[in-house]
Amino acid sequence: MNKFISSDFLLQTETAKKLYHDHAAKMPIIDYHCHLIPAMVAKNHQFKNLSEIWLAGDHYKWRAMRTNGVPEKYCTGGETSDWEKFEKWAETVPYTLRNPLYHWTHLELSTAFGVDKILKPETAKEIYDHCTDLLQKPEYSAQGLMKKYRVEVVCTTDDPIDNLEHHIHVKLHPFGVKMLPTWRPDKAMAVDNPQDFIAYMKKLSEVANMDIKSYPDLMTALQKRHDFFAEVGCTLSDHGIEEFYAEDYTENEISAIFTKVLGGTQLTKEEILKFKSAMMYEFAVMDWKKGWVQQFHYGVIRNNNTRLFNKLGPDTGFDSIGTFNVAKSLSKFLNKLDTEDKLAKTILYNINPADNEMIATMLGNFQDGSVAGKIQFGSGWWFLDQKTGMEAQMNSLSVLGLLSRFVGMLTDSRSFLSYPRHEYFRRILCNLIGNDVEQGLLPKSELPWIGKVVEDICYNNAKEYFKF
Repeated sequence: MNKFISSDFLLQTETAKKLYHDHAAKMPIIDYHCHLIPAMVAKNHQFKNLSEIWLAGDHYKWRAMRTNGVPEKYCTGGETSDWEKFEKWAETVPYTLRNPLYHWTHLELSTAFGVDKILKPETAKEIYDHCTDLLQKPEYSAQGLMKKYRVEVVCTTDDPIDNLEHHIHVKLHPFGVKMLPTWRPDKAMAVDNPQDFIAYMKKLSEVANMDIKSYPDLMTALQKRHDFFAEVGCTLSDHGIEEFYAEDYTENEISAIFTKVLGGTQLTKEEILKFKSAMMYEFAVMDWKKGWVQQFHYGVIRNNNTRLFNKLGPDTGFDSIGTFNVAKSLSKFLNKLDTEDKLAKTILYNINPADNEMIATMLGNFQDGSVAGKIQFGSGWWFLDQKTGMEAQMNSLSVLGLLSRFVGMLTDSRSFLSYPRHEYFRRILCNLIGNDVEQGLLPKSELPWIGKVVEDICYNNAKEYFKF
């Protein structure tokens, strides 16, 4: 019987197979956006079993399990064992047909553990025991898995108040994979809830070693932290926003708004938008001055289920695609920076596929010839990092921009078993281009060049763009 994850998985034509096996498969991984826990990398964490590495923190799986009728205690609950949680996941997997979880599950089992059986209740115990035994070996530690998947660089997601001790440790004790921080200052502009913002200001004051009593104080403190991140090796920022903020404002207005919120007063919607607009601009200028890359992930409606958010907290599987009309505000934001010649290299990630063509055309407005692909259309993100979503993103970029200058895939994951998402992307990319060649839409005579373009998208473009 042919195994499901064969060497030609997702590759429908001979050209697709050639592009993948001769070009894409050999390229190392640059994972320039992820949510790995830096301490687990620095301490070379050894996972106790398959549930710990595979189910803990994975809200993709939790959503599927809940939808399949699995009680919460088997998802996030502390009263059930790791095996019981895995058993419920194994019961759910057969019902994930046509969901990307079905592909990811079996791709990860195959590439990490050499398991080619389909996960289902009948095979659950055998697979769990086999993988758990392997996870006790040194080569299956956090660092071991990164080396196994030929990871070259990972960029974690870090708050300005983080001390980056684990990044510093890895820098001083290298193991063959670079781990770099990414500046994620969302909380510094989150003035919607005054009490949370005030609490954050206290923490920022402590790490910046200064009192924050005014808006200029805030910017001084953030600049100090930005400089510290740069010293540790950071060259990227990331911003998780609902929409782009580009309201007109004056410095006096922002100073007054900051004083008001620092006093515990709830701001008006207009004040919130103006403050966020000011902060987004200031962050962008900071990045431009240092030559960083700025990333914007936008469009998610988070924590929709209040009851379960109050019980379980954020990032537990209750977020969804939002609908925001961002074209004008995005254009205004980028245009202001470009007019002042302060527009850094930028990657835009939409989560609503309805924005694909808007983003793909917006890029061209601000390409200035200084850097190939200076403004990037980010890879299919979150709900879109699956076959249909990735194909749609690449098709939009292809017909409205230059796919050949694309910086490729990332994991956006908390799991050390998510690196096969790069392989998944590469197979989909090669199949997309290979089908074009087979249909006569691209010339077979140019296969050597097309193969180089595939290698560039998988690795070389990111290497050059981020200067890693």
